Amino acid sequence: MRFERCRMLFGEEDFAKIQRAKILILGVGGVGSYALDCLYRTGVRDITIVDYDTYDESNRNRQIGSDCAVGECKVSTLAQLYPGISVIKQKMDLAWVESFDFDPYDLVIDAADTTRVKIEVAKSCYRKLIMSLGSAKRIDASKVQVASIWKSHGDALARKIRNELKKAKFDRNFTVVFSPEEARCKEKGSFVGVTGTFGLTLCSEAVKRILQAKPSTKETP
Repeated sequence: MRFERCRMLFGEEDFAKIQRAKILILGVGGVGSYALDCLYRTGVRDITIVDYDTYDESNRNRQIGSDCAVGECKVSTLAQLYPGISVIKQKMDLAWVESFDFDPYDLVIDAADTTRVKIEVAKSCYRKLIMSLGSAKRIDASKVQVASIWKSHGDALARKIRNELKKAKFDRNFTVVFSPEEARCKEKGSFVGVTGTFGLTLCSEAVKRILQAKPSTKETP
């Protein structure tokens, strides 16, 4: 059976929770594509991915789906690799975040690149959010950590997000995956050992959240 090993690990009741979960992934690049792969292989049946980009040659060092699809749409390619997922081909900007209904989803995994978008997503669905921070410019996967946004450290993107949230007087808590490892280059050099670890860690946190969740995970005002 395809998920026999998962059932052995989680048990029937918890595995059923995993299968029933409804998860949204924002961005399916070097981090998000690994989160997708992990969730799909773990048995999550209801996954929606959002992205607008096409693959280019430079994506091939870290993004699942890129090897044979340079020039192709990411969400369309991944829909072929992971049958049954839902796709939204959409550029994620502030207007889209403000108009999108996050309520139907149990969890939202944010692997988007744009800082302003990440901030607005946090404001919109912080209770169900697991956010990826900066994974580029690093080589040590053992330094990847999970914490509250307010306890993250050593990451320039996290610092910027915290500062902007403070300016907006937003003090709610949400989970982030980050690395305090010092950047090794100024450009966005990347290593799949770290970007992939970020994605797998997002998946692991999502699975733990699913297993801990009460019957309803709907947002409350």
